[in-house]
Parts: sequence; structure tokens; C-alpha cells
Amino acid sequence: MRIHTIQPAVGANTSEKRLGRGIGSGLGKTSGKGHKGQWARSGGGVRPGFEGGQTPLARRIPKRGFNNKFRVEYDIVNVDALNVFDNDAVVTYDLLVSERIVGGKHGALKVLGNGTLTKKLTVKADKFSASAKQAIEAAGGVAEVAE
Repeated sequence: MRIHTIQPAVGANTSEKRLGRGIGSGLGKTSGKGHKGQWARSGGGVRPGFEGGQTPLARRIPKRGFNNKFRVEYDIVNVDALNVFDNDAVVTYDLLVSERIVGGKHGALKVLGNGTLTKKLTVKADKFSASAKQAIEAAGGVAEVAE
């Protein structure tokens, strides 16, 4: 394959509709809009979701639930994932994001106690489960709540 032989996939590029260019084009006179009516007019048609005057689906279905604006979402890591660090390392949220152990989507960290921890670490997080705190301290480490 050479750079001058690269082409778009077949059907990826379509030619522009040239409206009102005579009867032979198939898009002359009414330009593919048929005769009269709402869809033939300038600016014609209806907004998305309009159902011809019938109560729209969005209003027929009841509302449910709410969004709690005070909810805090956490990125979650289990203690067995912390075994990649060396002994006496200080594990912070920023370090976990840079090592790609957590996604860094929520900006807060919660440590859960799934698995076993074999390294002595200082872990700084926003929240710890009871089992995670116990696992960290059992390995000789410290679980600190970050400010």
C-alpha cells in the first residue's frame, strides 16, 4: 500500500444533492419535497419528539427518582492492587492515577479490603472500609484519611 493509493471506503463519500436543476435530475421543480404541505414549506417540519399533537412519550411516562447534588462518588481500589508498590511507600490518590490503578474520574478515593496486602504501606485515601483498614494495619502499614 502506498500513500497515493489510499481511498475512502466504497459508499463513504456521496455526492451532494443538487436540487432544482431540471426534470432530468429527478430533483427539479419541487426539489424532492412533493406537493404542498408542512414538509414542503420553508422551515417546515416538526421538532424532534413531536407526535402530531398526541401527548408525547416524555410526558406520558412518570418521573422517577432524583439526583442528589450532595452525593460524593469515589474511585475504588482494593488492597490487593496496592502490592505493586515498594515497602514504606506513601500511596496517594494522585500516585494511583499516575500508575493507572484507578481511572481518576471522581477525584476521591475509597479503599476496599478485597484480597491480601503483603507490603507495609502508608495509604492516604478519603475513605476506608473496615476490612481495608484492618488489612493495611495487619501488614504493618498506616491508613490515613486524606484532607
